[in-house]
Amino acid sequence: MANIKDYKIATLGSHSALQILKGARDEGFSTICICQKDRVPTYKSFGVADEIIEIEDIKDFFKLEERLLKENVIIIPHGSFVEYLGHENLKKMKIMYYGTKEILQWESDRNQERIWLEKAGLRMPNIIPTPEEIDKPVIIKFHGAGGGKDYFIANNTDEFYEGMHEYKHEKKYVIQEYIVGVPIYSHFFYSAVHDELEIMGFDKRYESNADSIGRISAHDQMMTSIRTSYTICGNIPIVIRESLLPQMLEMGQKVVEESKKITNKGMLGPFCLEAIIDPNLNFYVFEISARIVAGTNPYVHGSPYTWLKYDVPMSTGRRIARDIKDAIKGNCLEKVLD
Repeated sequence: MANIKDYKIATLGSHSALQILKGARDEGFSTICICQKDRVPTYKSFGVADEIIEIEDIKDFFKLEERLLKENVIIIPHGSFVEYLGHENLKKMKIMYYGTKEILQWESDRNQERIWLEKAGLRMPNIIPTPEEIDKPVIIKFHGAGGGKDYFIANNTDEFYEGMHEYKHEKKYVIQEYIVGVPIYSHFFYSAVHDELEIMGFDKRYESNADSIGRISAHDQMMTSIRTSYTICGNIPIVIRESLLPQMLEMGQKVVEESKKITNKGMLGPFCLEAIIDPNLNFYVFEISARIVAGTNPYVHGSPYTWLKYDVPMSTGRRIARDIKDAIKGNCLEKVLD
């Protein structure tokens, strides 16, 4: 019978690696952090990795494949995997991979992502088909997991082309209706082992310079040429109204069920629905992240929601490790690996 001591858990030293490694160790796994030379001191200082493998460049990750295969390593993906290694390269990877690689194709292409969410029956902001049809405030978003980098607002066609002048290299983007409301990022976890969906927590992102420009008076904003940026700098924990939880759980369940129709195995493990809540408490979901998000990092010791369910500090990183452990003990590891 398989034992968790027969496996090691590894991830790239970036994004949410600290909680992934800490959570894996808390569940009894040996841990490996794969990171670039300049990040090694950081991960050494926190002491959450039993082994640190230094690489010159993130692309060198694939050179380690044979070594990691021999050590029976299970890779935990996060946003940096998707952004820097690309879903096409990850699909070819032979190392044991927690999650469903196929779902990355739907997540990384905003057009396919929208098809998925619309089929799940979620309310979404409108998409403006062409720049010439912009007649309201819109936000232009580029494809991929770039952490909000280079998004910009336009109020009309001229402003769109003015903004795009700075991003001539970007060929894939969507023009999305800008919904005014409270941004809420909802963290879920779906266990294929137990066929159960859990709410892990919520956060709000701190974006530069969108969240700091309000410190400048309206007059000074009008007089300056500051372009609003939505690059994520950090995350702020949120507890939402309890009466909204049934609606959140229903949305998460619909997304999971639809994922089983569009891919062979469906989505499993952690994911995040990124939404705006308007004054009438309507949710407009504008994006999904089909893996652990950095917004779970404030909850390394667990969130108010995981404390209700678990008697130990349960971060999303630890929940991943426990899912893998349950699969090993239940002799059904194939349910959680790709």
